[in-house]
Amino acid sequence: MKRSLYFIFTIGFLMLWSSCRKDFEFSPSTGNLTFSRDTVYLDTVFSKIGSSTYNLKVYNKGNNDINIPSVKLTLGETSNYRLSVDGITGKTFENVELLAKDSLYIFIETTVNIETEAAISNQFLYTDAIEFDSGTNQQKVELVTLIQDAIFIYPERDNTTKIVETLSLNVDGETIETELQGRELLPNELNFTNEKPYVIYGFAAVPNNETLTIDAGARVYFHSESGILVTDGASIKINGELSTNQEALENEVILEGDRLEPDFSETPGQWAAIWLSDGSVDNTINYTTIKNANVGILCDGNPNATNNKLNITNTQIYNSASFGIMGRNTSITGENVVINNAGQSSFAGTIGGRYNFTHSTIVNYWDNGFRQLPSVLLNNFILDEENNATLANLGEANFNNCIIYGNDNPEFLLEQIEDESVSFNFKFTNCLIRFQDDSNFFTEAVYDLTDTNHFENNIFNKDPNFKDTTLNQFVIGDDSEAINQANSTFAIQVPTDILGVNRTTSPDIGAYQHITFPEE
Repeated sequence: MKRSLYFIFTIGFLMLWSSCRKDFEFSPSTGNLTFSRDTVYLDTVFSKIGSSTYNLKVYNKGNNDINIPSVKLTLGETSNYRLSVDGITGKTFENVELLAKDSLYIFIETTVNIETEAAISNQFLYTDAIEFDSGTNQQKVELVTLIQDAIFIYPERDNTTKIVETLSLNVDGETIETELQGRELLPNELNFTNEKPYVIYGFAAVPNNETLTIDAGARVYFHSESGILVTDGASIKINGELSTNQEALENEVILEGDRLEPDFSETPGQWAAIWLSDGSVDNTINYTTIKNANVGILCDGNPNATNNKLNITNTQIYNSASFGIMGRNTSITGENVVINNAGQSSFAGTIGGRYNFTHSTIVNYWDNGFRQLPSVLLNNFILDEENNATLANLGEANFNNCIIYGNDNPEFLLEQIEDESVSFNFKFTNCLIRFQDDSNFFTEAVYDLTDTNHFENNIFNKDPNFKDTTLNQFVIGDDSEAINQANSTFAIQVPTDILGVNRTTSPDIGAYQHITFPEE
């Protein structure tokens, strides 16, 4: 009985005590809010494309629960910003409650049509503010967004059926329907200029027997799973030029994903690839940066074309989720090419083909997980689902005055199925290579590093002394083992490095002549 009375008394006391509490009696705010930042910068977005979601944290550091009479955008309902407060979206909110010593999140997004604003040139600074309370208690947090105008290329979409246009390809005279979302470029879209950036949704296909020309200084951004497809008889000519400012790269052509926030600036796999299909011809790429793709360049077919399927010069390819360049029974010549940070290989010459790289830096410092393949992969076959091999000639694979390195060991792999019907020709000349077989795993004849038919005047496992591999900076310094070790005959064929520095005397291995790094 006493125990029951005790519980009744306790419960009654708690009910009486809670009814007297004033913790949840909210007082009007007095302008003493604090904020996680006084200005929210929503990073650059393209006109008509929604931004990422940004947040602002609002603190009540006082001892009283408060009621904020109003939280609103200065421009009200006409604002291009959108807010979410306590899970409710809108532009004006009333009587927002905030407990003592507590905080709340406000989430912010924007979409701006630059054509409706007073834009000067192709960029426009759009601003607003979030106002808390009014009168003498009013506090503000500024909102700032840089809106960039762009030319958008995207497939048609049926708003009723939600079906997105897909590509039909002409292959050897036969029309093949694909599941690739995208469309062919129109005649007036076959020259990308540097006047405005281009934003591509889906695959932009270069029509049969046409040429897409991309001018120096152009910027091309790709949405997720998007890319450029060069079709039968078609070509792509990317005509970048040497830049005077290596930070701005004002004359280079840059191809990357369309997420412009700093957090995405070095994120691999944001878009698909530049795909040079089997029938495409005479493709050239010069002074170009290709970054954050799944495959930087996918090059198919035509191994014995009169002109190489692809000539690529003075180009950097970074942060590819799978391969930097993947060649499949094709022909590629590269000079002053720099490739790094690929989830598989930086360069893969597969199913045979013809490949010639001179004064290139092909390395792989992938740190986003385990990778199975080295910086450079060469093979002469492809396996089907039942593990049956189709063989093809590796007509030539020559690496002259190249650095082949990375954070794994070894950094090249030669996969050969020996058969009298196919060739497997390769040679590394005056290269700095990471290859150390401590476990004697690579015992095949192709790995006989003393065979001068395949390996001549190479340097193994010495420090290239790169400036900063984490920042994709592969110029070499004064302590590099590559200094003055290049073959002069090949150097004369590529007389300047990727920065335009003359290398005809005392040439260094790789895409760069060495420099003296500034003291930290």
